[in-house]
Amino acid sequence: MIQLRTAGYKALDNLRSRGEFPPQWSSPTELETITNNFIERFLAERLDASRELGPGFLMPEMIDRAIRTREIENMDAASTDGTEKLEWIRALDRMNLMTQSYDHQVSLLLPIIGELRQGRAPVRILELASGSGGLAFALAGQAAKSGIDIVVTASDIVQETVSEGNRIAADRQLPVSFRNLNAFDYEGVEKGSVDMVVISQSMHHFSPGQLALMIAGAKAIGASAFVGIDGYRSLLLVGGVPLVASMQGIGAFTMDGLTSARKFYSELELGIIADVATRETGHRVECSWPLTLLQVKLNKYDR
Repeated sequence: MIQLRTAGYKALDNLRSRGEFPPQWSSPTELETITNNFIERFLAERLDASRELGPGFLMPEMIDRAIRTREIENMDAASTDGTEKLEWIRALDRMNLMTQSYDHQVSLLLPIIGELRQGRAPVRILELASGSGGLAFALAGQAAKSGIDIVVTASDIVQETVSEGNRIAADRQLPVSFRNLNAFDYEGVEKGSVDMVVISQSMHHFSPGQLALMIAGAKAIGASAFVGIDGYRSLLLVGGVPLVASMQGIGAFTMDGLTSARKFYSELELGIIADVATRETGHRVECSWPLTLLQVKLNKYDR
């Protein structure tokens, strides 16, 4: 109901016809600012388009605006220390295991990895904002069972989760390593060392401009694909995510579930962000309930 495709496409066509889309940029700083501003411009144009289309389109638009928020999750608050963040990340890991979300995400990623797989070279995957690596471990484990050769580098800006991930990786003896990394600048990542960049269940934590920086940065380091997985923007998940999160018995984590569900991006918003970041179109954005998958093809895979 709150994907708002008809009004969204009408708004985007209006902006394109007036020469406002795609906006141009020449530096990372410009990219972040221009993407943030354009998404705001798009949402304003979509409101006008909904009004023109009539009450049946305006009502969902107003519901979307009532739900939408810029609040930050407790997990991202400056007052939350690394130990608390690690506790909530463990809660998210348990929730994903309970709902079999990791299995679902791995089933979405393996076909994309298969497209990149050539010869005997392992597919090198960099995961951004990985927490303590629940998805990285699930992916490495299933790839090994399927005979697919991959190497996963999981990264996060919280040192406690990086340390936890490296400890678990040593215990499980899987081809997964962890490093501290700012997802916006890929500092220290050697060009040509990564085939695919992945971010899972975290896109809503970042502004449109920050997501654009991640995509453009992935292209700059020579990755062939950027893949984002997140919750599907839906009224059902606005109620469902905090309900499932509440089973962990952590009040702040439950509230984060509500905040996150209100912040999930629509498919069209993610497609716009990818278009602006790459200056190209034709990206794959689709629903695999209850998730949204974004696949951005970048540089040609030639290993």
